[in-house]
Amino acid sequence: MPDERISSDGFTHLQVATASDGVCTITLDRPDRLNAVNAQLADELPAALHAAAADDAVRAVVITGAGRGFCAGLDLSEPVSLTRGSRRERMDPLYWVGKWVLALVGCEKPVIAAVNGAAAGAGFGLALACDLRVVARSARLTAGYVRRGLSPDAGVTWFLPRLVGHGRATDIMLTGRDVLADEAERIGLATRVVDDADVVSAAQQFAAELAAGPPIAIALTKRLLAESAHATLEAQLRSELVHIKSCFASADVREAVAAFGEKRAPVFRGQ
Repeated sequence: MPDERISSDGFTHLQVATASDGVCTITLDRPDRLNAVNAQLADELPAALHAAAADDAVRAVVITGAGRGFCAGLDLSEPVSLTRGSRRERMDPLYWVGKWVLALVGCEKPVIAAVNGAAAGAGFGLALACDLRVVARSARLTAGYVRRGLSPDAGVTWFLPRLVGHGRATDIMLTGRDVLADEAERIGLATRVVDDADVVSAAQQFAAELAAGPPIAIALTKRLLAESAHATLEAQLRSELVHIKSCFASADVREAVAAFGEKRAPVFRGQ
């Protein structure tokens, strides 16, 4: 196991550790509430993601939950403050979990969700907003909002149709039913399904493989994927050409070519 350094940012509801292989693991840490979202966690997660994105020592991110749940969505045991905060908060269309989603999408490093248990509501949205999802065999994923008389948030209505298609997304959201791991893998919600005991380590190993890749190319690939959601074909082709020119100008490409000729693995430095 690589050496780790623990973040000293003083989060209350998060554990953050970065390993020597460049993998930053962010653990939602409210296990007694299945890591449900309260106001503090809603602020802390994007702060941790922004810090990871800005840290050159971090090359990939894993998000998981402490205990037996990934994230159970909004914590309904606490007073719901979505309509009671300050005027600035009430006027902010990205208040609470909207900030999570933009922090995830804005992170140009690979982000893997290690879904170790229930992922419901905003927790479901959190998993969907990650680039990849490693899911425990016993995990249950559910939009769940309709069960509480709510419409979805956390980007669920944006991500889910793009991952599984409009028809399946409609079924999952309107019924609020659980999606088990096997179905999640079959319909494209889960990138990989692994035994419960292995979910975090498997996600970290996956992240380490990505962390060893070329950071510039990975960041530009994420940009292109984000742009493709709304770009025309011609605009996308233009963006691809701009970004691949940037890659060709990098030391990482020269290293990849040299490594190919020398029949060795390349060592990418993000330069």
